[in-house]
Amino acid sequence: MIFLAPLALLGLLTLPVVWWLLRATPPAPRAQIFPAVALLRTLLPHQNDAVRSPLWLLLVRLAAVACLVLGLAQPVLPGDRLPSTGHGPLLLVMDDGLFSASDWGRRIATAQGLVDDADHAGRTILFVRTAPAADGHEIQPPAPRAAVAVRQELDSMRPAPWRTDRAAVARALSKLPHADGSVLYLADGVASPGDDAFARALRAFGPVQEIHFPDASVLALAPAAERNSTQMARLLALPQPAPRSLSVRVHAQDGGTLAVLPLVLPAGASQIDVPVTLPTAVRNRIDQLSLAGQASAATTLLFDEGDRLRPVGLMTSGAADTPLIGPLFYLRRALAPTADLHEGTPATLLAQPLSVIIAPDGTLANPAIRQKVKDWVKNGGTLIRFAGPALAGAQHGANADGAEAAPEAPAGDDIDTPGTRSATGTPSADPTADLLPVALLDGSRQLGGTMTWGAPQKLAPFDATSPFHGLDIPADVTISRQVLASPVADLAAHSWARLADGTPLVTHAALGKGDIILFHVSSTADWSNLPLSGLFVSMLQRLTDHANGVTIPADDTLLAPVLTLDGDGVLGPPPPAARGLKASDFARTAVSPAHPPGLYGPRAARRALNASSQITALTPATPVGTVTSPGGRRADTALAPVFLCAAAVLLLLDGLLVLAMRAGLSLRSMTKHGAGKHGLSLLLAGALTLPALASAQSASSGHTPTASVGASAGATGTKAGTASSSTSASASGSGSGDNAAAVSSPPSSATAPSGPTPVPGAALETRLAYVITGHDDIDAVSRQGLQGLSDYTNARTSAMLGHPDGVRPGQDDLSYYPLLYWPITPDAAPTPAMTAALTAFMAHGGIVLIDTQGQDAGSQTDPSGPYAGDAPGTRSALRRVTAGLPIPPLMTMTDHHLLAHTFYMLHEFPGRYAEQPVWVAREGEAENDDVSPVIIGSADWAHAWAVDESGNTPFAVLPDGADQRQLAYRFGVNTIIYALTGNYKADQVHVPMLLKRLGE
Repeated sequence: MIFLAPLALLGLLTLPVVWWLLRATPPAPRAQIFPAVALLRTLLPHQNDAVRSPLWLLLVRLAAVACLVLGLAQPVLPGDRLPSTGHGPLLLVMDDGLFSASDWGRRIATAQGLVDDADHAGRTILFVRTAPAADGHEIQPPAPRAAVAVRQELDSMRPAPWRTDRAAVARALSKLPHADGSVLYLADGVASPGDDAFARALRAFGPVQEIHFPDASVLALAPAAERNSTQMARLLALPQPAPRSLSVRVHAQDGGTLAVLPLVLPAGASQIDVPVTLPTAVRNRIDQLSLAGQASAATTLLFDEGDRLRPVGLMTSGAADTPLIGPLFYLRRALAPTADLHEGTPATLLAQPLSVIIAPDGTLANPAIRQKVKDWVKNGGTLIRFAGPALAGAQHGANADGAEAAPEAPAGDDIDTPGTRSATGTPSADPTADLLPVALLDGSRQLGGTMTWGAPQKLAPFDATSPFHGLDIPADVTISRQVLASPVADLAAHSWARLADGTPLVTHAALGKGDIILFHVSSTADWSNLPLSGLFVSMLQRLTDHANGVTIPADDTLLAPVLTLDGDGVLGPPPPAARGLKASDFARTAVSPAHPPGLYGPRAARRALNASSQITALTPATPVGTVTSPGGRRADTALAPVFLCAAAVLLLLDGLLVLAMRAGLSLRSMTKHGAGKHGLSLLLAGALTLPALASAQSASSGHTPTASVGASAGATGTKAGTASSSTSASASGSGSGDNAAAVSSPPSSATAPSGPTPVPGAALETRLAYVITGHDDIDAVSRQGLQGLSDYTNARTSAMLGHPDGVRPGQDDLSYYPLLYWPITPDAAPTPAMTAALTAFMAHGGIVLIDTQGQDAGSQTDPSGPYAGDAPGTRSALRRVTAGLPIPPLMTMTDHHLLAHTFYMLHEFPGRYAEQPVWVAREGEAENDDVSPVIIGSADWAHAWAVDESGNTPFAVLPDGADQRQLAYRFGVNTIIYALTGNYKADQVHVPMLLKRLGE
């Protein structure tokens, strides 16, 4: 026996000290006469305390300390040398595959020594290698050979860059005649398929001695399970009891070293991720990773063009992206693992060196931005666009009912690409001038729409000329809505993807040195489930590769080997037996003599086949025979666990015996009258109780659950229920409030008091809001109008509205308000922050009521039409303020619209002026449950609703006076209920009641 830590034996010197401490007794008590003690002498003690520990208990404790000291000294029982067995033929089997390179020198030296021993003993030698030969020939049964020939073969051998084929060796050995010999097996220790048959074949030949190399490190670098910007590889290893420190070298394409990454493999770990945190420009120069000091094909990981992170820009409108329904949500998740994403406004992205910019629907509304993007595409950029409600509305010249749109329709100039139609209504001759690859038809085709399908359409197979060629199309990917391309003669040449009915899904066109690509569906899951599929990820990756001049095939294209790895991890010319590999087979092909690890295909379409690409984990192999070291000795036996376990058992026994003694039991009493049964029961009970106590202790020392209390600051702009308020004013009569309307200052103008930030009033009660225009007279009317409408609503519905707030979009938080009233003034000029705030407000369910408060005299085409106040300059102002907003295609509202019967049954919607058109989203075009995010009109509702401080209505309504004002209030109530409840009244359960009230 030897000790690996002999200094720990000095702990045995503490045994006398332990003996002295345990045998020590307290000093004798001092005698003191005290009469009352006589009363205590009459008491009989139930338990007598021992003066000192019993000898047997003292011996148990000394034995526990001795075992603990010996265990810490790490005693080892050396293995004895295994005697040579048998005098018949010697079968020498050697693993020379992928995992033998780390100890190749010792492996060859050991094999040479075994051959010399067999030669001196006059034994015949049969030599077998378990890795397939480089020429691809099948492993043949070994024949007896002279020692000189075996030595020459050993001298010329190198490790193979592929795994062993022990099943083929077993088939070859099964053909040998029976011989009374012995087997020496130089193993690599890694399990592989066919190990059971291999073990039976070796044992059938004779006794097996399996030689392991204890200092060998079986490691492998495999591709990362999930590709992202940092995790580029996984380190696989056979578990070992001690942690290991390793280094990963990052090599550039020119052979230089970009970085050396330290890595610690924990004890017992079988794999660990390899993080490579380098800038994107440096990361894209990585050609391979390798383990320092572990040169082999298994520890070398090659990268191809598909592993580069392509810079891609995601164009935003400035508003926050909503999870699951935002236009960038699925794009971001599809591209994040394979691209270097840059998000920002068009101006921000154009200032960066990007080759691809993706523009969701509605992000190219500004004509100046479109021109800059157009110039960028001409210089070689690739623009990928997605359709949506804004793009569908851009091509519309008629409403959903087939009637021609009115000339003053506000949707005519706030659309995504207003220049796609000429003055005559015909499509533009060059659609690329509007950043479209093909001309589009009016509107969109959808399931249940005007141009309808009977069922959602599936995708047709991709053409051979398409960059998507070779991608598998899932059967469950369907399209329920799309924008249609105008049928022109060369439409097929512009189509990269089609639906089953032949209509284009993805079109493209060249513009200067660049390309314009259009997905005829939205980037969200509203129009199709394509963004939810893996096909969407593959299509975007193909497009980014195509934009960077990389055409990595994934079909049956045969890629020839260009450079291959040998067993030492060095790139060189491919061996003669190497064959080409189909591009579609790289993901499922294991390395072999026909397909060695390396780089395949031309430079622009290069693919890497790694030696460990098909290896998910390394498993220790089950020993075939007696395991020995290269010197022929059995493995050493470590005795430290035995001594440490014995010390733990003795300490546990000591604790149980002390508990028994405190319970009044002694060794003598336990041997009398069956008391031993009580003692045994107590010991068993203690043994069963201690694990429970330990479990309870670990549970009590864990984390204490804490309750987190969260309070919502207020309602968001979604369709929320109304909040009760004790401060809301009660309304009276026919629209006049009895109480004076309180003046509510804008949240942005309030001075923050010292101390904690106060909770906004709109978070405590439901309030309406109006946009502050900067004109005191208009802002005062807006405040009075919404106050009057709130009082009227409180008196006639269950809604309880507080005082209205004036807000400045872009500065104030709009998420508290369900409805925002916006009076348009001729000098209205929105800022990007204002547009972004309103876009987010509408995307989260808020409704914007836009009122021009009259008609622009320059836009009126019929002077004999209904009277409206003159509002010069408001038409151009309306175009400016809505240019950047996601306005869906609009139509004139009729009494069949949901807004006409959310509370009152209305047939007209007047304000201060009657018979003015009201514009809402066309049915089926709105995103949030088909609730229109915008209502546009010119009836001047605020003046009709206004109530001054005296409770009077200071503004006249024309031409019908009080009756018209009553209808204006009712339209306001319907609008509020519409903003609070959404499409609730659209439920079919209300149809019988509505038909009854309509008298139909």
